[in-house]
Amino acid sequence: MSAFAHPRGTRPDLSRTDAFNYALPEGRIARYPAERRDASRLLVVPRGPTGDGEGRLEVPPAPPELAHLHFFDLPSLLARGDLLVLNESRVLPVRLIGIKPTGARCEVLLLRPVAPGKVENALRWEALVRPGAKLKPGRRLVVSGELTVVIEEGLPDGGRIVRLETAGRPDEVLEKLGRIPLPPYLEREDEPLDRERYQTVYAREPGSVAAPTAGLHFTPELLEAIEAGGVGIARVTLHVGPGTFRPVESENSGEHRLHRESWRLPPETARAITETRARGGRIWAVGTTVVRTLEGAADPDGTIRAGSGETELFIRPGHRFRIVDALITNFHLPRSTLLMLVAAFAGYRTTMLAYEAAIGTGYRFYSYGDAMVVTPAHREEGE
Repeated sequence: MSAFAHPRGTRPDLSRTDAFNYALPEGRIARYPAERRDASRLLVVPRGPTGDGEGRLEVPPAPPELAHLHFFDLPSLLARGDLLVLNESRVLPVRLIGIKPTGARCEVLLLRPVAPGKVENALRWEALVRPGAKLKPGRRLVVSGELTVVIEEGLPDGGRIVRLETAGRPDEVLEKLGRIPLPPYLEREDEPLDRERYQTVYAREPGSVAAPTAGLHFTPELLEAIEAGGVGIARVTLHVGPGTFRPVESENSGEHRLHRESWRLPPETARAITETRARGGRIWAVGTTVVRTLEGAADPDGTIRAGSGETELFIRPGHRFRIVDALITNFHLPRSTLLMLVAAFAGYRTTMLAYEAAIGTGYRFYSYGDAMVVTPAHREEGE
């Protein structure tokens, strides 16, 4: 079946959200992870022409030569001197089920602390609540004898500011009483296995409400094999917010706004990137969150700088990539900002043909699904 949302041979308008729509057959969403992290399938996609102009090409480029591997084959694609960049953000168990004084069951999803700083001591949070109409400021929800959530105020976007009332340290109480906020498309409650599997093996910095899913395929052994092959590993942090699951509703994608997400790029990572590029090595981003962190921290001339802050960077076709040479990612929702980022990097036509091939050959989709790697474009001599 075709993954293209427009007739073959036509020139898509890449500013239109519908250009990034596709139909996924029933049963192709991976509701549980593969038995082994690195046993998932890996679609290898050579990077194609990119930018707004490709939709107006008189002669479209040749279809990409795809390869079908498994994730444990990844070291064979990397070269000595390359650099693999990981997102160390850790998913917090921030889905809280509480009871109102009436006995009604309610849900609170903590998004981010109101005050900047470490989450372990955070008592006031921005949150989403359900049912929203019933949870007005002043309401109290009892999660357990150790934790009560107080609704303090409403926000313009429908969210809430909430306060945790607990005698314990907030992060320890959340680890004990909170639930892993699985993506809604899994259509199931979280289970004990999700505590481990909806988390990368290298997660260190708590703060995400969704996993940076491209990293879910790595094992400690695979990372060791990559390093043994002469590939460097560097780390950044970008805390993933709930907007990662939201489709773009506006017909013109440029009208869409991302939620703010916190990021940090350590000095040692900036130094490793600079040194890798100076010697001709390639930068491999593990996931769209790493792409947004690196591209957002880059100067127009390609200089990368250490730092931290918040980003709303929305990468879509037309973006000029300054840092990233290769991208490891999962298969994303239609009409999503993540799919637009992949199309911006790999090329729109290349991306949609890759999705068509993945659908046709039985790949599993979304957070617990299979992976795709967009390999570096060929460099001419002296480039």
